[in-house]
Amino acid sequence: MAVVLVLVLALVYRALTPPSTLMLGRWVTLQPVSRIAVPLEAIAPALVQGVVASEDQRLCLHGGVDWDALWSVVDDEDGPSRGASTVTMQTVKNVFLWPGRSYLRKALEIPLALMVDLVWGKRRTMEIYLNVAEWGEGIFGAEAAARHWFGKSARDLTRGEAAMLVAILPNPILRNPRRPTRGLRAIANRIQGRTSGIGGLSQCVRP
Repeated sequence: MAVVLVLVLALVYRALTPPSTLMLGRWVTLQPVSRIAVPLEAIAPALVQGVVASEDQRLCLHGGVDWDALWSVVDDEDGPSRGASTVTMQTVKNVFLWPGRSYLRKALEIPLALMVDLVWGKRRTMEIYLNVAEWGEGIFGAEAAARHWFGKSARDLTRGEAAMLVAILPNPILRNPRRPTRGLRAIANRIQGRTSGIGGLSQCVRP
């Protein structure tokens, strides 16, 4: 039954932008949520390229799961690392699963990622990811993040602003892109440097 429900939702989400489980949790507990769903073409290409450069450089090469990266952390004593998660796996976690690190959640992510890669494809998966990612307390999606942090639409983000938003993704509650620390600036600079050479690595999510 659960499998059928997830498949039905995946088919629905091909057309409708889903909420994340974190968004649902905030609504249930009557906490505010800021999210403005936009199509991928309404988001600066620099942000898309930054996500690929920082989160999943093999996005266009794998089928939802980067097996090489995953096997490299199977024996990690601290549990599966975020570095093994593809954009597809992170999207599945945000939409269907729960936050936190555990082998159980990772085990569920894998078949779900393989399934949504087939149902959504790379471009739709990236579009959903950028509309459900958390970018601050109660701030979800690239459009809400761009307006909150920089006072502009996501389509108007500069390369530096896009890199800074990508840089805060691992810890969006504690990191502030408007008042970045020296360490956060360094991360954003590295991401911006990588995007300049990303080229064909992001071809599968282009219009």
